[in-house]
Amino acid sequence: MAPTSRSAAVGISCALGATVFFSLNDLSIKFLSGDYPLHQIVFVRAAVALLITLVIIMPLDGGWAALKTRRPGIHLIRGVCVVVANSAFFAGIAAMPLADASAIFFVAPLFITGLSVVFLGEVVGLRRWIAVVVGLLGVVIVVRPTGAGFTVVALLPAIAALAYAGLQTMTRYTGMSERASTMSFYIQLTFLVVTGGLALALGDGRFAGSENEALEFFLRPWVMPPTMDGLIMLALGAVSACAGYLISQAYRGTDAGVVAPFEYTALLLAVFWGIVIWGEWPVWSTWIGIVLIAGSGIFVALREAKLEAKPSAKRVAGRR
Repeated sequence: MAPTSRSAAVGISCALGATVFFSLNDLSIKFLSGDYPLHQIVFVRAAVALLITLVIIMPLDGGWAALKTRRPGIHLIRGVCVVVANSAFFAGIAAMPLADASAIFFVAPLFITGLSVVFLGEVVGLRRWIAVVVGLLGVVIVVRPTGAGFTVVALLPAIAALAYAGLQTMTRYTGMSERASTMSFYIQLTFLVVTGGLALALGDGRFAGSENEALEFFLRPWVMPPTMDGLIMLALGAVSACAGYLISQAYRGTDAGVVAPFEYTALLLAVFWGIVIWGEWPVWSTWIGIVLIAGSGIFVALREAKLEAKPSAKRVAGRR
């Protein structure tokens, strides 16, 4: 296999593997969202993921010397963005169908296009701007802001997508200067610090009792989980570490236009889990929105590749 073909095959394989792990992550957190606070789930997940990164991934990716970074400020900004993205997205899936939330979140690559123009000085042509508008139209169709069933909760995945776009814009800025394991380490460390702080502030449940499912997911007190739920939380750490590393590797070595379309299999997985586990059949408007969002996102990725845009990491080290 030629080097270019081999690189593409590795990138696609890593992206597909990461997509499956991310999907399992979303599924598990939605499953646990009715009994535990989000900061407890993410704290346990981050602790396990950080341990796996240090003990297993780091030695395989250049050793612990990779912990040294010349861009601590960038890692801090990325960490804040990913915490906001996680918090908003997971609060959203606690109160709305998984397929709807996932479809709205996948507008993130379109937000990345816009932020790259503003902050990185990238040039975007008319065709990609039209794709951005089409994708945003898809979000409006899924959210149905004028419909009787609309709630503010439906905006949470869009907020998550915007924060995630900020994360990946910073990742584009770093380019190839940081290892995948380094980016993954600082993301997990940020999760650990932030959720630890939330545990101290909210972990006793003093503010719990809200009738809003999304808000209650933050305010619920920490509880000792039974064995099965505890194992799921621990497994989430391994899933998170593997997903973050795989998607980082996918985009570091392969053009985004080659890899990105395969990430949209996550939408199909979200629909599948929603139907099989919760009986959440997407309504017709959700299907239309999924087609518009996925189609526009894939077009943008392919267009960037055709114009020889820089390789980027549109989903590095843990949206989720």
